[in-house]
Amino acid sequence: MAERSDQDGTPADLEQIRTLGIIGAGRVGRVLARLAREAGYRVLVAGSGDPGRIAVPIEAVAPGATAAEASVVARDADAVVLALPLPRYRELPVEELRGRLVIDAMNYWWEVDGLRSDLADLRTTTSETVQRFLPQSRVVKAFNHMGYRDLDEEARPAGAPGRKAIAVAGDDAAAVGAVMRIVDALGFDPVLAGPLREGIKLEPGAEAFGADVDAAELQAMLDRFETSQRGIVVARARRDAGTDAAP
Repeated sequence: MAERSDQDGTPADLEQIRTLGIIGAGRVGRVLARLAREAGYRVLVAGSGDPGRIAVPIEAVAPGATAAEASVVARDADAVVLALPLPRYRELPVEELRGRLVIDAMNYWWEVDGLRSDLADLRTTTSETVQRFLPQSRVVKAFNHMGYRDLDEEARPAGAPGRKAIAVAGDDAAAVGAVMRIVDALGFDPVLAGPLREGIKLEPGAEAFGADVDAAELQAMLDRFETSQRGIVVARARRDAGTDAAP
């Protein structure tokens, strides 16, 4: 396990992420657990309820990964991926995530999650909502816009032909850099989307959502967001609210 710099659990060196925690044992969580194990990370995975219920299936898809309670995953990991249904973010162990690098891979699905004005508000992003709930954590958006099947099948070594890309958005430069290195280690080219506010470009409804493309094409999708139908709607909502019109 990486050394800690202080009692709040902040990693002593974000360049030395050794233990990756995943809260959420569904399809995305299991794929990321496998990729992380293959990349050499120690992996801790939390589902809902008793960790014993997911221990066998997690070991089957990600040999060497350990099932644990969410509070243990948050406390013992150097970085924690959120791969659970978005409305459950309020169940996260806030205190144990204090100072942690938190990677938000969640999405708002109104068909499944129900109509939620707090999650559908175009004046902000769902990752900013999570950041407000975890004020002492460093939240970075990543791994949410590519489907789990593509995540499972498309990972390639750095420099390999046809390598696909994952976009990263966050406000803390050191945290963003750490997540970009994790993206690279797991088999994808990282593309900087900008601050956390720019995560709107990665959410459902945006062109980049569901994209299975290389870095150049992903960057092009991000660049043309403002002129897309979704981008125009977002800009109007933010302008009418008196916030920065540019997403």
